Amino acid sequence: MSSRMTTLDNAALYDNALTLEIGPLETVHRWRRMPECDEFVGARRSKHTVVAYKGAIYVFGGDNGKSMLNDLLRFDVKEKSWGRAFANGCPPAPRYHHSAVVYKNSMFVFGGYTGDIHSNSNLTNKNDLFEYKFHSGQWVEWRFLGVTPEPRSAHGAAVYGDKLWIFAGYDGNARLNDMWTIPLTGDSRCWVKVMQQGECPPTCCNFPVTVAREKMYVFSGQSGAQITNSLFEFEFKTNTWTRITTDHILRGAPPPPARRYGHTMAAFDRHLYVFGGAADSTLSNDLHCFDLDSQTWSTILPASESFVPSGRLFHAAAVVDDAMFVFGGTIDNNVRSGEMYRFQFSCYPKCTLHEDFGKLLTSNLLYDVQFLVGPEQKKIFGHMAIVAARSAHLRSILKKNKAKRDSHLEKLFGTVNVPFKEVPLVEIEFPDANPEAFELVLDYIYMDRIDPTKKGGLPTENVLRMMDVYRLAVEFGMVRLDNLCVQYFNSSINMANVLEALETAHNLKLNVIKDHCLRFIVKESNYNDIIMSTKFETLSSRLIIEIIRLKQTASNSKCMSESQGELAGTTLEQDMASFLKSHGAPFYDVDLMLDGQVIAAHKPILAARSGYFEGHFRFMPTESKVNIQIGEMIPSLQSFHSLLRFIYCGDVNMPPEDSLYLFSAPLYYSFTNNRLQAFCKQNLEMNVSFENVIQILEAADGMQATDMKKYALDLIVHHFTKVAKLPRLKLLSKELILDILLALANDMSEPKMCQDVSSSTSFTTDSCT
Repeated sequence: MSSRMTTLDNAALYDNALTLEIGPLETVHRWRRMPECDEFVGARRSKHTVVAYKGAIYVFGGDNGKSMLNDLLRFDVKEKSWGRAFANGCPPAPRYHHSAVVYKNSMFVFGGYTGDIHSNSNLTNKNDLFEYKFHSGQWVEWRFLGVTPEPRSAHGAAVYGDKLWIFAGYDGNARLNDMWTIPLTGDSRCWVKVMQQGECPPTCCNFPVTVAREKMYVFSGQSGAQITNSLFEFEFKTNTWTRITTDHILRGAPPPPARRYGHTMAAFDRHLYVFGGAADSTLSNDLHCFDLDSQTWSTILPASESFVPSGRLFHAAAVVDDAMFVFGGTIDNNVRSGEMYRFQFSCYPKCTLHEDFGKLLTSNLLYDVQFLVGPEQKKIFGHMAIVAARSAHLRSILKKNKAKRDSHLEKLFGTVNVPFKEVPLVEIEFPDANPEAFELVLDYIYMDRIDPTKKGGLPTENVLRMMDVYRLAVEFGMVRLDNLCVQYFNSSINMANVLEALETAHNLKLNVIKDHCLRFIVKESNYNDIIMSTKFETLSSRLIIEIIRLKQTASNSKCMSESQGELAGTTLEQDMASFLKSHGAPFYDVDLMLDGQVIAAHKPILAARSGYFEGHFRFMPTESKVNIQIGEMIPSLQSFHSLLRFIYCGDVNMPPEDSLYLFSAPLYYSFTNNRLQAFCKQNLEMNVSFENVIQILEAADGMQATDMKKYALDLIVHHFTKVAKLPRLKLLSKELILDILLALANDMSEPKMCQDVSSSTSFTTDSCT
């Protein structure tokens, strides 16, 4: 064992130890095809429902293309086997486009479309409610008192607060958007119509609903001319709808999925997952994810070796543990499917890089630069390291002004490392900048996003303020912010504000924005109304002439591109990675001491990401050296560089041996959450192999992680003919070579078992003694 390694302090760092399962685990975001349902068990189908109950998937109803169904199928998730669920009593009539939910130990089936689709007779919507009791297999039809919902199909259903909630659907003549609820406990069998408030979704059918964080969510669906790809949120406690929109926030997030119907939506962790459906007449097999925390959409790319379902609609989905199961549906040529697919969710804690830097900006901690902005020189404070990382132009100014400040300190004290707390800040003047716009640019620098409405004011005032932001983005060479501003103007300039925007763009010499305004004005649908307005009469003669000339020469001109494709420029993560790797040296202000080695770094970045460093620098701001350890362990140089990449840019990619060193780092360094630990855990579970087992052995020995060391030795013994050829084996210490020889001797002396040591083996971090 290396002399620099000492025993890990388990009591301090592993109070909530995690068990690692080493062996064949599910790859995150991987689609797997499960056994198909045989025809003798149940027909292929669509427009059915699925629910999850105690490790099994229950499929009810639907249609097979010829007739409606009312059989109940069961898929055992662990055994991966199909069967017919035990049932007695009188089941619901055959139907499709019904709903099914689980409450306690029962499944409740409501409504749907019944009749003989083959002969096109007795077709009708229903408003009946059936309960299937899982324990006894008994079907029971509920009887009601008082008013009942309109019979319907293709509606949404959810359970919340011991009640069944029914929303919207189709009644045979029109789409609906009413809501009803009924208690699922007690003796009351009375429906109550819900008085909805807020921005209610349009009348719709063939949409999914799901419940997350005590709210219900609805996405898209068939709504006729009002079809939308908006996501709506229903607050149960106040019966209030909200259309979730973050269009006003500039951050380069992907747009929502295309509008669609016949899709599914499932909730897991902090995400909503939308799969499939008919998207603008195309059968989709894409998977979209909405993050409830960041309020952003993303498209989930399948992991390698995935068996991705083909495009489909009217399928059904349910969540079991940490996976989503998708069954059936209508695929190409109106064919019904009997396929079952499994999708492995990820449940990593969110990346807090943007939030951490945003909090630093408002924390009044470790400011080392002040910007004097506008004619009145308003003081706006910041941190050189983060500002320098985002703009080469600002980095050059900061280096120059910092050199002036340091030269002044050298003259006064003979050193730049003065021993007192109040060091003069580096000053930079921007006399022509708008202070409010500059503060918005700082928001972008720290958080990669801008909220143009943050400063308040009327919509037109926000547009004009964003012109000042755009001017600064161009001046600072911030290409991505430049592009975001252009996207903003493209969506925000309208009939009411275009003339004022044109004047401002002309005065500020923002030719791109000016050109967009001119082309907007001369569009055939806009021109007459704009030139007849009273505001037009106040324009300068020069601008009026430009409008008339453009109208004569470019009547079919196009405005700025409305493309929502990938933005040019670099993200916060990319800029911070580049800063750590190559641009940060002029702004180093602390030396991290790792077993005698010096690693230079930046206090504000360390403090933003780590409670440990934040506390250290808050109470010892002049401290220029910090010894690095994790508990009582000193990490390897390679693993510490992996840790710095996580701190600076949120990077979680690292060799498995680094994950062993850093597994407890989130606890020791007080990161915002345990995202790093979650990735370390997965890295160890998925990526230990004979190619890297020697590095794992060294790390485990250094940390005295005995179970992990034993697992590594077992793996070496099992693959010894391959491991023996690895060059790194020659670099092992004498003590570890002897450990390998002893493990080989023990293996040769014990009776052989028909067991592959690479199969699932458990160890816990509590065994690091």
